Amino acid sequence: MNKILEKTYFSDKVVQLIVDSPLIAKSRKPGNFVILRIGEDGERFPLTISDADPVRGTITLVVQIMGVSSSKLVALEPGDCITDLVGPLGKPTHIENIGTVLAAGGGVGVAPLLPIVEAFKKAGNRVISVIAARNKDLIILEDEIRKWSDEVIVMTDDGSYGRQGLVTAGMEEIIQRENVNECIVIGPAIMMKFASLLTKKYNIPTQASLNSIMVDGTGMCGACRVTVGGKTKFTCVDGPEFDAHQVDFDEMLMRLGGYMQEERKASEIYSQKH
Repeated sequence: MNKILEKTYFSDKVVQLIVDSPLIAKSRKPGNFVILRIGEDGERFPLTISDADPVRGTITLVVQIMGVSSSKLVALEPGDCITDLVGPLGKPTHIENIGTVLAAGGGVGVAPLLPIVEAFKKAGNRVISVIAARNKDLIILEDEIRKWSDEVIVMTDDGSYGRQGLVTAGMEEIIQRENVNECIVIGPAIMMKFASLLTKKYNIPTQASLNSIMVDGTGMCGACRVTVGGKTKFTCVDGPEFDAHQVDFDEMLMRLGGYMQEERKASEIYSQKH
């Protein structure tokens, strides 16, 4: 159980893992995530499930090396086992036939966006996807997104692939061209903030999958609290998706940087040891 079966490098810091986990694979829905722990002394951290194969009994996870825990996970090889893997957690994405869906993903946010794009397409929607990254090397899962999208626009900050510009530029092009019934955005918090400001201007209902800090994944620790519509919500049990126009992204951004110094110090110590 929890054995890594396949490992693929998308880039030097982004890795895809296919993990043996039949129970999670069987019950997972788009939007669900898992909580992992590497080693008996490891911390708990979340990853969204980007794909699942109930027949094979596997789930697919995409991890970006950010700190000590993600480094420990990426250091594992096929045949190694993840110490703890709990899920599926969180509320699944609400999927229905609503017309045209605009799906926007930034960086590794494209991974959790993939099953949502697939589900909306299977529900009969017209799906237009905009995926973005800093450069060509950081664009992931493009072919998979294209499989379930009626149209895909690729944006890169430096113009090394697709069109040059931010994800919001591609989004606005679509919004100005045709009627969009709903939008979902997944990516860095700052990207989701400006994407939601854009769709709010055009009065398009928008869901954002929040990447705030999670610890226990059950709502008991309170580490993942966010303010939505003036009320405190817990990302792990109330989300991870919320009405983007109601999210206090400025507060969320401030909280995400709360342990930056400690994380940097821990990463330095880990790098010296390894």
